[in-house]
Amino acid sequence: MPSIHPSAVISRKAEIGRNTEICPFVVIDGSAKIGSGCFIGPMVHIGGNVEIGNNCRIFTGAAIGNPPQDLKYRGEPSFAKIGNNNTIREFVTINTATGENQSTIIGDNNLLMAYVHVAHNCIIKNNCIIANAATIAGHVFIDDYAIIGGLVGIHQFSRVGKHSIIGGCSKITKDIIPFITADGHPARPHGINTIGLKRRHFSDTVISALDEAYRIIFRKNLTIQEATNLLLAEFSNIPEICELIEFIRSSERGIARERD
Repeated sequence: MPSIHPSAVISRKAEIGRNTEICPFVVIDGSAKIGSGCFIGPMVHIGGNVEIGNNCRIFTGAAIGNPPQDLKYRGEPSFAKIGNNNTIREFVTINTATGENQSTIIGDNNLLMAYVHVAHNCIIKNNCIIANAATIAGHVFIDDYAIIGGLVGIHQFSRVGKHSIIGGCSKITKDIIPFITADGHPARPHGINTIGLKRRHFSDTVISALDEAYRIIFRKNLTIQEATNLLLAEFSNIPEICELIEFIRSSERGIARERD
C-alpha cells in the first residue's frame, strides 16, 4: 500500500502504486498514474494527464503536467509521460503537449536538477543529466546520456545528440551532433566528448574514429553532403559513425558549426 500524508489532496481517479510515499500538501489531479516505489515530496503538483513509472523521486514544489505555455494550445487532451528511476528535483516544471493525444516524454534514469523547465512535446530519452535552471523549449529532443549544463537555453525544435555535453549558460539554436562537447552563446562544438566516452567504455578504436569524423565534418571545409559521404566511405563498419551520419542528414534546423 502507498503511504499518503493526510494533508495530500488526491483525486479518486488517480492510481498510486505500492510502496509510494506521498508527502504533505501534495496535489494529484484527475486520472494521474504513479508507479510503485516512488517518493513524491512536499507541495508537488501532478496533473491529471500524467503517467509516472516506478522508483521515481520528485522533490519539493515540482509541477508536472500543467498545460503547455503555448498559444496554439486550445485545451485538447494531451499528456506528460515519465519513465522509471528518474530524479526530479525542486521546482522542476514539466508541461503536457500541444496537440490532441500528443505527449511530452521523459524516459528512464534521468536527473533533472532544481528549476529545470521542460516544455510541451519535448522528448528526453534515457540516462540524461540536466543541471539547474536549464530551460528547454517546445519540441526539443535530447538523446541518451546527454549532459546539459546549468542555465542552458535550448531553442524549440532543436536536438541534442547522445553522449554530448553542453557547457553551462550556453544557448542552443541548432542541432548539437552526438558524441561532442559544445559551449557558447550560441553553442558551438569544441571537439568530441573524450572523457565522457571513456567513462562509458567506448573503445579506443571508436573514439579515434569519432575524433577523425569530427575533423572531417568541421575542419576540412567540406559541405555537409561531402563530409557525410566521406564518412560513410571510410567508416561504414562503425555503428557510432553511422548514427552520426543519420543524425546530421536528418537535421531540419541544421547543425551547430565551429564557425559560420
